[in-house]
Amino acid sequence: MADSAETVKKTADTAKAAADKVQAQAEKMQAAGAQAFREGVDKSVAGLAELNAEGKKNLEALVASATAAQKGAEAISAQTLAYGKKSWEDGVAAAQSLAAARSVQELVELQTSWAKSAAETYLAEVTRMTDVFTASVKDSFKPINERVTASVEKFQAAR
Repeated sequence: MADSAETVKKTADTAKAAADKVQAQAEKMQAAGAQAFREGVDKSVAGLAELNAEGKKNLEALVASATAAQKGAEAISAQTLAYGKKSWEDGVAAAQSLAAARSVQELVELQTSWAKSAAETYLAEVTRMTDVFTASVKDSFKPINERVTASVEKFQAAR
């Protein structure tokens, strides 16, 4: 009977040692899982913070772009208004000089001179407006182009 008790004791000791091993292994696995979970959460939080920062930069670029577009529109509007005023004044002055013409020959010469001057002024104004518009578009797209370039560089660096 002593042998049976001894056998049972050995079996119990062996079972306890196996249970202790299993428990230690389970604790290791739990610790590794918890560590992996923490690292995953930390990476996710860092990724979200970076995404938020990129979104903020993108929004700032859109605001800068809209501001530049507004300034361009204001410049074009002011230039159009100034040209309209000058054109009206030139037209009134031309009408007065045409009314003061003393002969048909003088009237035709004044009319031709005024038409040539008006056409040259118009073409110069169109050129100026085109330049202002082109500059405005470039200024408007500059912040957005910078953000796109930065994003492309970031994606290429991540590859």
